[in-house]
Amino acid sequence: MTAAVVALAAAGCGTSKDSGGSTSSDSSGKYTGKGIGLAYDIGGKGDQSFNDAAYAGFQKAETEFKIGGRDIEPQDGESNADKVQRLEQLAKAGYNPVIGVGFVYAPAVKEVAAKYPKVTFGIIDDEQDKASNVADMVFHEEQASYLAGVAAAKTTKKDHIGFIGGVNIPLIHKFEAGFVQGAKSVNPKIQIEKQYLTETAQEGGFSSPDKGKDAAAGQIEAGADVLYHAAGLSGQGVISEAAGKKVWAIGVDSDQYSQAALAKYKDYILGSALKNVGGAVYDLVKSVYEGKPKTGVVRGGLANDGVGFADTNPKYKAMTDVVAAVDKAKQDIIDSKITVNTK
Repeated sequence: MTAAVVALAAAGCGTSKDSGGSTSSDSSGKYTGKGIGLAYDIGGKGDQSFNDAAYAGFQKAETEFKIGGRDIEPQDGESNADKVQRLEQLAKAGYNPVIGVGFVYAPAVKEVAAKYPKVTFGIIDDEQDKASNVADMVFHEEQASYLAGVAAAKTTKKDHIGFIGGVNIPLIHKFEAGFVQGAKSVNPKIQIEKQYLTETAQEGGFSSPDKGKDAAAGQIEAGADVLYHAAGLSGQGVISEAAGKKVWAIGVDSDQYSQAALAKYKDYILGSALKNVGGAVYDLVKSVYEGKPKTGVVRGGLANDGVGFADTNPKYKAMTDVVAAVDKAKQDIIDSKITVNTK
């Protein structure tokens, strides 16, 4: 039941990358932009999760449409003015669409989109910006997390599992809410550890593997034997600690079982709650390239493969009762037999 997600290419590091491109239109005369402009969220490229999923969509669109692109890394401790400058730089240079990866770009997208009405802007994980040239790309994270909760509750040997969120914010509360509801649908009395790494993103909740590792160690010591993280780059620490203690980890956003940087831990990655960020990036680029830009709220859920649960690990596939429970939960959500909590 793998969701239809964009295959992730190997992601390197660096502050920015420009693959060129030109301002000429394609053979149909529809596209006149220089290429794709992509600005990363906290943690940057190489997080094997959220940002890398966006990069996968960026690469796929570049290749398929034979257009250029530039992707830019965030800086530590940057201000909103820095984000505004980054997006303006891309728009002024002729990139179209220009995409901010993460809700932290909301104020910057609002400001810059108003200055460049002929450029299509996209923002992932935020729907505050209501403008005729802005696509708000959001997801039913709680639905994928519900499936993670079902998988965790069906897999645990101790009836004791854990959730680790990167930052204590409403977006990550959706992950927790779905996970807890899914787990309790299997066992109402299951014990669930819950922890947020930081109160603000500036404190490193999404970018500190050491914080994730420490949180995982604490939850494992408390008795949890399946850990689900929604913590971006910090989740690498959760996964490494889980593998070191030989308990299950559940990844997030990308299929983390398949990530090269996590290969040595993959035997302990049960699955991943997928968020098809790459698909959202690709679809927005495609719409602009074809002259019919997407705008307004574009939401991905189980029904349209915008979210899902990765079943890549053969050990997971061999657990036929777990797979059957997750498959049933997925269909029940799609059929509106289950409404998943967001808080």
